[in-house]
Amino acid sequence: MTSFDDAYELRTFPAAIDDDATAAWFAACRLGFHESIDTPEGVAGDARRTVADARVLTGAWPREPRPGTLDDEQWPVATFESFERTLHVGGGTLLPAHLISGVTVQPTHRRRGILRRMMTDDLARAAEAGLAVAALTASEASIYRRFGFGTATRERTVTIDRRRPVRLLGPTTGTVELVPTARLEPVAREVFARFHARTPGSIDRPVGSWDRRLGLATGEDQKPDRSLRGAVHRASSGRVDGYVVYRVTEKPTETVLEVTDLVTATDEAYLALWELLLAIDLVTSITWAAAPLDDPLVHALEDARALSTTHEQDHVWLRLLDVPAAFSARPWAADGVVTVAVSDDLGHAAGTWRLTSAGGAGTVERAAVRRADLEVDVATLGSLWLGGVDPVTLAAAGLVRERRAGAVQTLRSMLRPERPLYGVTSF
Repeated sequence: MTSFDDAYELRTFPAAIDDDATAAWFAACRLGFHESIDTPEGVAGDARRTVADARVLTGAWPREPRPGTLDDEQWPVATFESFERTLHVGGGTLLPAHLISGVTVQPTHRRRGILRRMMTDDLARAAEAGLAVAALTASEASIYRRFGFGTATRERTVTIDRRRPVRLLGPTTGTVELVPTARLEPVAREVFARFHARTPGSIDRPVGSWDRRLGLATGEDQKPDRSLRGAVHRASSGRVDGYVVYRVTEKPTETVLEVTDLVTATDEAYLALWELLLAIDLVTSITWAAAPLDDPLVHALEDARALSTTHEQDHVWLRLLDVPAAFSARPWAADGVVTVAVSDDLGHAAGTWRLTSAGGAGTVERAAVRRADLEVDVATLGSLWLGGVDPVTLAAAGLVRERRAGAVQTLRSMLRPERPLYGVTSF
């Protein structure tokens, strides 16, 4: 049988502008996500954004290209990319995280170990570089648990029926102003930085995402999206502390206002921007695909039945690479001691760990005990780490095995976050 290394060559290289390998990687990645093959302008735009994020690309090339196929075009049969941004782990701490994206394998090359090889090599490099955690957002939910990733945050799509009376129960503060999206980028970046600094679970946005977020360069021609509208909230101090970007689409039987980006640094800005959206005329419904699970809007609406959850799914998946560094970085809500036995096929987090918290800080060290208080796999540990998923719930799901009575409740108290985990970054 032909070995993997005899069949494929893995190449890992930094993204570059006007580079044939980078352009071929983009083409193969777009094929994997069923996107049209880009124009030269589109490729140049993708390259600029990727270089701005200092992304590292990996591709798998067949050692014996098949004549007449995409192999002859020097396209890789699989793609994978990684880069570094910060993850808010609570208490204002922004921990460097290893982000993974652009994962594709051509259907003609599935089940040959390509993804496993790319993933295990990449995680090993990240661990060697001293990064404590890897993160991704997944197009498919059944792929990444086998590599130790667990769902840490979820997101909802909400729809508000504007044919019902939709008003807020209380008054808002500050002022809301409509602004051209072409001039929104500097203030949007500043607002996001403040949102990121106050919100556990948030991941800093890729540098290259802003022009598409704000519709400044989209599509194959990289021209502005003129369907987008923008607004900002200004606090009584005069400082902008929130913004929203949206479009209104006419359909045969309804007119839909779609929120494409909503970021606020204060609770006051969140409600005030929603008050604006609810007041826009000639709209039958409002949709938003990145709403938080614990949404204050549900409680702020006079008629909360006007809001419905039309979809919910996993958002950020986390994979711990350095257990002591990861747990020591986050704050702790209660004093306690728990030992946790972690299984990890890749070895990065494997072992029995003693988690000790006191006075809001914690330490983690290897424990020599005959039987740990709790047993989990590394994917479940990733779900538990920041407190966004309740250990009691995971125990009921059979993913946390309690060996000492009361240990699950102790861990629950220790890991409770100061604010609900939330994030609006996809990558």
